[in-house]
Amino acid sequence: MLDRRAGDGPDARRQADEGRIAPFDVAVEGVANRARERRDPDRAQRRGHRRSLGELREEEKEWDGDQSAADAEQRAEETGHDADDGKPKHRSYRMGMDALARLREAPGRAAVLLDLDGTLAPIVARPEDAAVPEETRAVLRDLAGRYALVAAITGRPGAVGRELLGVDEMELVGSHGLELAEAADEWRARLQEFRGTVDWPVEDKGLGLSYHYRTHEDPEQARVELEQVAERARDAGLRARFGRMVLELLPPLEAHKGTAVRALLQGAGLSRALFAGDDTTDLDAFGAVEELEVGVTVAVDSDEAPPELVARADVVVSGPAGLVELLKSL
Repeated sequence: MLDRRAGDGPDARRQADEGRIAPFDVAVEGVANRARERRDPDRAQRRGHRRSLGELREEEKEWDGDQSAADAEQRAEETGHDADDGKPKHRSYRMGMDALARLREAPGRAAVLLDLDGTLAPIVARPEDAAVPEETRAVLRDLAGRYALVAAITGRPGAVGRELLGVDEMELVGSHGLELAEAADEWRARLQEFRGTVDWPVEDKGLGLSYHYRTHEDPEQARVELEQVAERARDAGLRARFGRMVLELLPPLEAHKGTAVRALLQGAGLSRALFAGDDTTDLDAFGAVEELEVGVTVAVDSDEAPPELVARADVVVSGPAGLVELLKSL
């Protein structure tokens, strides 16, 4: 594994800024003082405050000139005291603007974890038509050659997800992490039994059923009908949740993208990671990343993105294309 570490400290961060960040100009949302912003549901206002990556890097440089947050945090870790008793103690202040720089400076100690549909592969009307662009695959291969772990976590079955991803250098966990759960196979037959009771086109994922209504002639009425399906599924002991124009039915197991993130990082012995996603199922992964020594949560925004995901993210990018530019900066 090639490890292009640049060391720690302001000089290394400035070199990273000049060498990797400066060429890219992506619409992102600031990461400092996010705890307050996460309580604000007004997405229009949040979007109005977005700045380019270049602008955020300039803000980082200003922090560097007056004792960087990372230096203060490191001293706090060494002494066992808070870096600055006069500052807010929430996670975003401590990690915030410096977290991306810390990932870039020590890729051999970090993971890049990504959702697939809507994050790497743009959303399309029919799931079977989804594709990861070749440019995106090239960026992912570059990351896989430098970072300790690069992986995708998808709601699709593992074999289908790997074919869609098309990057052999990456790991992939399918079925929202259910493929890692020991008891999952016991629910396959029950899912199939329930499938037979629903007169609706279904994407059968083996360990999950997805009922899409993006192409329905009346999406609002479709949602009403699928709400009834969801209620029946819960009565049958299944988990039912709505995502972006889809109802997903899953086994009632403690297995989700958050457990998948924890398993991947534990297996690799890592405590630093970035996770990017676009839907409600990615909130569990956000929770796992927020527990880390260094963690960055990225929301891939769109008109359909859940407000809670956007509000909770450390960084917001505009669509899969915006994510690609952010990944290039790593």
